[in-house]
Amino acid sequence: MCVLNSEEIRKRIERGLIRNFIDLNTQLQPNGFDCTLKSVARFKSAGKIDFDNSQRILAETEEIEFKDWVYLPQGIYKAVLNEIVKLDDDLMAVAKPRSSLVRCGANVITAVWDAGYEGRSEVAISVHNPYGIWLKRDARIVQLVFINLSSKTRRYSGIYNFENI
Repeated sequence: MCVLNSEEIRKRIERGLIRNFIDLNTQLQPNGFDCTLKSVARFKSAGKIDFDNSQRILAETEEIEFKDWVYLPQGIYKAVLNEIVKLDDDLMAVAKPRSSLVRCGANVITAVWDAGYEGRSEVAISVHNPYGIWLKRDARIVQLVFINLSSKTRRYSGIYNFENI
């Protein structure tokens, strides 16, 4: 296993790893790729999570309308990313918040991007700053780090495959 560097990420982007990005040269980082903010929603209900997903109920959300900037007071929000990621069977990804976001008192809560996943992902934004945070549409909020697996694996086949495309 190894983490892909910027040159390897660029080569894989040419083969379809990421699409719908805004500016490749700005978003491509030495050890990852910056993903950007498409939309934000507030939670409107509780969710339910069980062992085998037979009783899973996702929390309802309501999109927050904004043209250029959005102000988020303290709380937890769901965000959709602009970029569509398509992972091969030998590649997974993890996301970390950009350090500027953390320095403003916010964090991003993410999950693993499994090998074989394709979609426009969703993340949670947790605003800890008591004064809130302003986010501009297309702000770079997370950095995806791509990990090359030691061999191909079973492709992701969950309900989130092809989400938001």
